[in-house]
Amino acid sequence: MMRLMIIGTLVLATIVPASFAAAQTPPTPPATTRTVVAAIKLPTVTDVPRHFRLVTVALPPGEKSSVSGADGVLYQVSGSTEVSACGDTKMLHAAEGVFIAGGKGCEVQAGNAEPSVFLHFLLAHAADLDRLTEAPPATVKELSRTPAPIPGLRAGGYDLNLTRVTFPAKMPSNAPHYRSGGLVLRHLGDRGEYDRRTNL
Repeated sequence: MMRLMIIGTLVLATIVPASFAAAQTPPTPPATTRTVVAAIKLPTVTDVPRHFRLVTVALPPGEKSSVSGADGVLYQVSGSTEVSACGDTKMLHAAEGVFIAGGKGCEVQAGNAEPSVFLHFLLAHAADLDRLTEAPPATVKELSRTPAPIPGLRAGGYDLNLTRVTFPAKMPSNAPHYRSGGLVLRHLGDRGEYDRRTNL
């Protein structure tokens, strides 16, 4: 399972009469929640050297762009995006995502109301690291990449998924707040699980 964690904070506010609140048992604080946004099984990741890469993409309202590159996941940050021509057509809204298979021609179109902004997480071949992932009029900016191929990968299948992690309000700062994503490849072997983790 490759987890691409989008870090956020959920703020909850409740107003109750003081006399009522005093008579009640204090509620249990909300827990950190994890929501799988997109998931796929990959038969192999050892055919060529692989890197993790993360880009942000902005597309003007109503405009279209083609998508190319390696296996990856689109995660909608704001606005909306219709993803088509690479399987079923899907409309992404904020906090939703979809798997994009490498080598397939896909098209994205921003909704008409506002610009579309999304993250594109890639499990990229070394030869594709500098390839433009979305064509103009999309604006693409690289946020991070691993400097060397992911080490220690073994033959066999791997899970790839994007998981959104939501923290409760006023949670003390911890390590996940200081990174844009944490990527995990999980080997689907017979002798337990093998993780290769990279923080972005």
